[in-house]
Amino acid sequence: MGAALGTLPDLDVFIDFGGAVENFTYHRGFSHSLFVLTPLSLALWAGLKWLWPPANDAPLRWLAAIALALITHPLLDAHTAYGTQLLWPMTTPPVSWATLFIIDPLFTLPLLTGAVLLAVWPQTQRGIRAIRAGVALSAAYVAWSWAAQGIVTKNANESLADINVQPEALFVTPAPFNTLLWRIVVRTETGFLEGFDSLLVDEGRVQFKTIESDNQAMTDASDIWAVARLRWFSRDFVKASVQDDRIILSDLRMGLEPTYAFSHVVAVRGNPHWKAIPTELLSVSYDRELLKKTLSRIWTNQAPP
Repeated sequence: MGAALGTLPDLDVFIDFGGAVENFTYHRGFSHSLFVLTPLSLALWAGLKWLWPPANDAPLRWLAAIALALITHPLLDAHTAYGTQLLWPMTTPPVSWATLFIIDPLFTLPLLTGAVLLAVWPQTQRGIRAIRAGVALSAAYVAWSWAAQGIVTKNANESLADINVQPEALFVTPAPFNTLLWRIVVRTETGFLEGFDSLLVDEGRVQFKTIESDNQAMTDASDIWAVARLRWFSRDFVKASVQDDRIILSDLRMGLEPTYAFSHVVAVRGNPHWKAIPTELLSVSYDRELLKKTLSRIWTNQAPP
């Protein structure tokens, strides 16, 4: 039951919302909304009590188990960079606290170990202690990720002040698989900067490089739905490039310059204006050498790759 409930919100990936940008931006929408999952928890609980009499022996515990399995899913998703529409159908941008990478062994392993030990020692104090310890350790790791992000944000703002850059917004997120190396994307009036901060070696000094973006083309095409939607979804952390008379928008929050997980073709050059076309998600060819160099920044203070 726990596995089914934990998986339920992500079944929206099987829905075709009508296009590449639609599928990208409607994922983690209604199925991850607290306004949907809270009443759904009550409905499932009522159904379980009706269908399975043992649930009546501890009704509040069963309600807590069902509700927590459903609601902690989107809350954990909101800790990643992708974004989660916790308040759907409200039109506020997705919540993206971005304190955890989508895969982080130090978060997963305590929970996994606790679950395995509970299966080995079912209905015993040892098993109960193991799963409680796993939950506590994972929760402590989430708390650490918030503290680490706060340190990096402070370092980034001080480093930007040193080079007289006034940021419009910062996006601070962990590099892959850890919370010791962090990637900072800076949105300014003229474009974007990217920097890295290792909590082990950088001593609070963040170096930045420019991310090239054809902001004029993006502005000229801003009346196209897919362009406006992607800008809303990413809180304007999206860069534009023009290739073969087509505008490609890349979500700057997920990936490393110049390789990003989500890049969409959204418009074609018309005469004289940009024209909407069926959107396309471009395939990604990950640069293993770039990832290797980036992760090496955890223990070396060389300039960002």
